Amino acid sequence: MKIFLIGYMGCGKSSLGKKLAKTANMEFVDMDSLIEQREGASVSDIFAYAGEAYFRQAERNLIEELAEQETSMVISTGGGVPTWEDNMTRINSIGESFYLRRTAQQIASRLSPHGRYKRPKLRGLNDEELVEFMTKNMAEREPYYMQATHVVDCSDKSDECLVEYILDKIKG
Repeated sequence: MKIFLIGYMGCGKSSLGKKLAKTANMEFVDMDSLIEQREGASVSDIFAYAGEAYFRQAERNLIEELAEQETSMVISTGGGVPTWEDNMTRINSIGESFYLRRTAQQIASRLSPHGRYKRPKLRGLNDEELVEFMTKNMAEREPYYMQATHVVDCSDKSDECLVEYILDKIKG
């Protein structure tokens, strides 16, 4: 069983993924972290020096690698993974995907200053600019995210409730 958590940067894919994997006794894979580890560079550095196409291909290669593994796992994707080529079709053929849906305002309030800095597209934006940028960018990505097996409204739900919801969906 492969559970893919998708959604916009900062929506909680990694933090929820760790809790979900622990509760379900599954392996947890954070795609961005694993690529950073393998490349010896941050996502923003990879974008700057090798380009977006290189990074997106590394993500796709990792999806294919994970597909071959027999281990049950929870996979936290990068926010842009669903928007690249046919990644959503491939992800849905491998396992179940859950779009963790939050508003731009909800995500902006979750992001620490470090969380903003480590995301190249958000650096230097004030609060108003951040919400404006995210609202526009999320609207562009929404058609891809909506291809998920399950769309999860995360507003007003604790991580514990979300874990329970996801586990109910994969059992049912």
